[in-house]
Amino acid sequence: MKRLLLSVHDVAPCFESEVDRLADLLSGLAGGPRLAMLVVPDHWSRAPVGAAPAFQARLRGWADAGVEMFVHGWTHKDSAADRLGLSGTAALKAKHMTAGEGEFLSLSRTEAARRMRDGKALVEDITGRPAAGFIAPAWLYSDGAKEALVDCGFALAEDHMRVWQPGAEDRPLARGPVITWASRSTARTASSLAFAALARQALHGLQTVRIAVHPGDVTKDSLLRSIERTVTAFATRRAVSRYADLNLI
Repeated sequence: MKRLLLSVHDVAPCFESEVDRLADLLSGLAGGPRLAMLVVPDHWSRAPVGAAPAFQARLRGWADAGVEMFVHGWTHKDSAADRLGLSGTAALKAKHMTAGEGEFLSLSRTEAARRMRDGKALVEDITGRPAAGFIAPAWLYSDGAKEALVDCGFALAEDHMRVWQPGAEDRPLARGPVITWASRSTARTASSLAFAALARQALHGLQTVRIAVHPGDVTKDSLLRSIERTVTAFATRRAVSRYADLNLI
């Protein structure tokens, strides 16, 4: 069966209205709350979910309705000190693939595991359900972070090009680029719109297509129109599914 996976990233109290809008959009296109939410426990150390009881209630309600809840880092922000330790490919990723948000790109196994465990405990305490998995901010992982996924017992992980079960990275459950959009500059917006248009034509052969949206997407009508066209193009040809529907190894 060909599948479509939908996700809302950066779910945090500071983006509650944006998350509401995106969740309503995706649910309407998917025929129900068949989507995942990626919860940031304390976005940029300014929006702690643990101190937001009303938002916690929203998360429980979404989870009760069937939304899958992933842990999405801890703060979603790296530090200048972290970036100083990067070199080679990792340094290029930090510079070009994210605006200071590659939180797990330079972490040691021990530190990554600490943040993962704390995030997992928070999400599970709030929702009363096991976390669906862990997805690093900007989809960027250090080697230590990938090892920590196994230590923390996450069922699933994801990067730009695949979904895998921790401990079995060489046998992905899904392959292919995630379709996402960028709002932080005119050039990046234009590039993401062009890629989405190409993807609507070129990615139908994939067994699993992934679409990810972010709070910033609601700031530009062009992005919202593209999201609607892209979700519709794939949802009419495949089953809108849960990450848990992937065949676990």
